[in-house]
Amino acid sequence: MKIIKGDTVKIISGKDRGKTGTVLRAMPTVDKIIIDGLNLVKKHSRPKRQGEKGQMVSVPRPLGVSKVMLVCASCKEPTRVGARMDGTKKVRYCKKCKAKI
Repeated sequence: MKIIKGDTVKIISGKDRGKTGTVLRAMPTVDKIIIDGLNLVKKHSRPKRQGEKGQMVSVPRPLGVSKVMLVCASCKEPTRVGARMDGTKKVRYCKKCKAKI
């Protein structure tokens, strides 16, 4: 999986298509990510204390990595990601502008 926490991604399919957001959490074992403020669902919560009311809370749900594209920091466009060796370190790069991500 080439997307990590803190990356800016654009959703390319689903109900939030075309929106961009920041990755809050990456789950590489199941190939899913959680994006801040996107792919929200309503969750009913029970009252915690007596006299308090239950409420509906919007919670971000995991989204498949195949439904998002990484947004390059230098060319500001959604792009595919490549990997190359920079000395002894492996780095990600933008396939469009060849800049290091």
